[in-house]
Amino acid sequence: MSGNGLISSIRRLINTEERLRTPGPFEHLRQQMNDVLGDGGILKEVVQPGEGPPVPQDASVLMHYSGFLEYSDQPFETTTHLKYPQMMKLGRDVTLAGLELGLMTMRKGEFSRFLFQPQYAYGDMGCPPFIPAAAVVLYEVQILDFLDSGQVDSFIALSPEEQNTVPLSTLLEVVNTVRSFGNRCFHQSRYDNAKDRYKQALMLLGNRDTEGDAVKERIQTALLPLYLNLSLTELRLDSPHKALKYGNKALEIDSANTKALYRCGQAYLELHEYESAQTCLITAQAKKPFDSDINNLLRKVAMCYKDSLDQQKDLYSKMFNEKKVRNAVHYCVRGFSIFSNFP
Repeated sequence: MSGNGLISSIRRLINTEERLRTPGPFEHLRQQMNDVLGDGGILKEVVQPGEGPPVPQDASVLMHYSGFLEYSDQPFETTTHLKYPQMMKLGRDVTLAGLELGLMTMRKGEFSRFLFQPQYAYGDMGCPPFIPAAAVVLYEVQILDFLDSGQVDSFIALSPEEQNTVPLSTLLEVVNTVRSFGNRCFHQSRYDNAKDRYKQALMLLGNRDTEGDAVKERIQTALLPLYLNLSLTELRLDSPHKALKYGNKALEIDSANTKALYRCGQAYLELHEYESAQTCLITAQAKKPFDSDINNLLRKVAMCYKDSLDQQKDLYSKMFNEKKVRNAVHYCVRGFSIFSNFP
């Protein structure tokens, strides 16, 4: 062994001995953490409290997280670099036992730290080469949002007949959760996935027997935002005809709904039906005269309509001029043929 190698080995040995004598960073963290299960296996520190109910079992969770080994400044895994982290379902996508149990103690918006003993993390074997054997790991977790997908899964597993026996309030909760999934996809520009979620929610509402005016009214109230969401999604997918269809369905429920009128105005504009677009937007403007989106789109429609009329005028003018030229040529040719017949 070279001199430098021997010195490096001695330094590592000294550092190890110092670590054994001096409490490490994890030991300092333990002093300010709470024991989640009572066995010391999962310790938790709330850095920033959240609000609302805790994450339910089998929920789908949107979160940022980072995992650290002791004495390491760099995480061995993290999602903080992702603009749109993946929605993870408990019991399926979250494979670390300690992390899943820890998540169910958290609330929306909460940021917490967890220390997991090996039996709640990577076990005695670890996960070479990144996680050593019997390693205690630190996780920093922030809950961005969560959806009770377990309730959705249970409801969808029922037959249509069984779904009709479930309280209407439960159906509306399920529909709202499915719509929230669609909204999440929409905000991530995954418009096809968003459309599938919205249509799934429509199907669940369509399967419901609507006996009584009160039930029908609640179903209609739940349908309205779905039609509006679908109309906007179809616009993003460059399908103005479908966007117009869903916009009109929303207007059947609420004829004065400014969002529906605005969506129909957008669809008509894409279809170059400017008069219809103007009619929808002027009606919406009457309801919300200071809405900048409505007013800006109305100006855009007016400009496009004027350009369209100008183009038609130019086209008709050219056609008229061409006809005059053809007639003049015709008379000239005819006159030549007449004169050519004289001796």
